[in-house]
Amino acid sequence: MAPTASAEGRGALALTRGDPSGIGPELALRAWLALHDDPAAPAFFIVAEPDHLQRLAERFALPVPVAVCTPGEARDVFGRALPVFAMPGTVHGKLGQPDIADADATVRSIELCVELLHRGEAAAMVTNPIAKDVLQRGGFAHPGHTEFLGVLAQRLFSEGLAGAGTRPVMLLWSEELAVVPITIHVALAEVPRLLSRELIIETAKIVAHDFTRRFSIAAPRLAFTGLNPHAGENGHMGREEINIISPAIAELRSLGIDARGPFPADTLFHKAARQQYDAALCMYHDQALIPIKTLAFDTGVNVTLGLPYIRTSPDHGTAFDIAAAGKADPSSLIAALRLAARIAQTEAATSRTA
Repeated sequence: MAPTASAEGRGALALTRGDPSGIGPELALRAWLALHDDPAAPAFFIVAEPDHLQRLAERFALPVPVAVCTPGEARDVFGRALPVFAMPGTVHGKLGQPDIADADATVRSIELCVELLHRGEAAAMVTNPIAKDVLQRGGFAHPGHTEFLGVLAQRLFSEGLAGAGTRPVMLLWSEELAVVPITIHVALAEVPRLLSRELIIETAKIVAHDFTRRFSIAAPRLAFTGLNPHAGENGHMGREEINIISPAIAELRSLGIDARGPFPADTLFHKAARQQYDAALCMYHDQALIPIKTLAFDTGVNVTLGLPYIRTSPDHGTAFDIAAAGKADPSSLIAALRLAARIAQTEAATSRTA
């Protein structure tokens, strides 16, 4: 596998532009304002159209100079201007009014960041929010960011995907709670059909591997929810816990992974319960995302595990409803930038001692 900057701890962070009609570009401007004069803050550059960013800065009266540069120059530029790896073209949509004519460039910003990671020109990538329905109307064939990043990993890093970490896994992380949905962007009615021992085991192995490698937790404690109310109540409310989830947990334990449960989902997320595990693995999307967005809506970070590069993202959407108001809160993006830098440093330290 070609060496990546994330493994070596070099380079600035690459930030995608997200949907330009949403709050992503504004968040980038505000994150730079919050971080640029802090020597300990992570330096980043955004892959976007510089003229669009400059117009936004002027519209919202944000004192952010924009400087076109290469990824290698970004660290030196960061203290005085927002570094931009320039994309050609113009933005078609208006704030709060997305245009499918921007879809190709939104996707290209993601692809460019992954290509820069592959070439070792960035330490990690952070993705601004996209509108999946807009992209899909423009021809995007993936359910979301997570799945698309897995395709890009196969395309560019295929030689590094053997063994642990063979597919993307969504982690929602905060200081208060870390959760993983085992099934993700699927209809709730499809979850029982899609849930399997193999899926649970594969997901948990990736989580355990990456918590050790990227979060320096030597023996991660993984707690599993049940699928049904009261974790099935011994089969009285469904048998998925008996037939699928418990056997998967038993196999994980036989592999040396600290797997626990299944627990009723309604008792797993209070303060005392959260002290008993490092990550909660949940059977479906909302079972995982409701508790973390309740506890850490402004500071939660979306992390993609199972990839040969580091990707984080703010844990919110495009917010088209406030995009023209100039009041976007950059807290989650700043948390995503800080976590990406922290993981990159952890991987760099691990590679030096390996």
